[in-house]
Amino acid sequence: MLAYYESADGIRLLAPRGWNCQGAWGSEGGRLFLSPEPIPDTRSGFEGAAIEIDHFTSEASGRYDVAETVARVFPDYKASAIRTLQDMELPVPSGPYPTDTLRYRGKRIVEYETPAQTEGLGTFKSWLKRNDSPIVGAAILILHPPNLIGFPPNVVLLSMRLPPDLARLAPTIVGYVERDYGDLPK
Repeated sequence: MLAYYESADGIRLLAPRGWNCQGAWGSEGGRLFLSPEPIPDTRSGFEGAAIEIDHFTSEASGRYDVAETVARVFPDYKASAIRTLQDMELPVPSGPYPTDTLRYRGKRIVEYETPAQTEGLGTFKSWLKRNDSPIVGAAILILHPPNLIGFPPNVVLLSMRLPPDLARLAPTIVGYVERDYGDLPK
């Protein structure tokens, strides 16, 4: 029921077999989109079932996405995120999205659910549009190796809305991302 997908720039994901897949890269980082329907050519987004995994890098414009995500859900690292946002005179989030449900798997891994028809981590910078189904996923803070101390972190953000007949695959997909990008045992 699952297959391994990977973009040309190395973003990878275990997801439902036979789905359409497309990678993208920009100054904020890389993305991998998966959908049972053809991937939209424009930024019109996904109305129905889809998965998006983003790798926001702190090297360019992605640092603001990283900082906002960190300020919302990674309290142990919030001070540096606040400095980054304030340096650019951007608003600093006061905490998590009010309607999101968060489940921490460590200091740098959080699973979430964004309820139907609401804004949250599931719709943050995402092509997944709000609809009548929730979006589930995980956010993972990636710190650089010790020899790169002083470099800002990156964030991997998984957002998915599976069709009802595949919803049972969500924990496996989230677990794969946490093991592949996070600190959990492989």
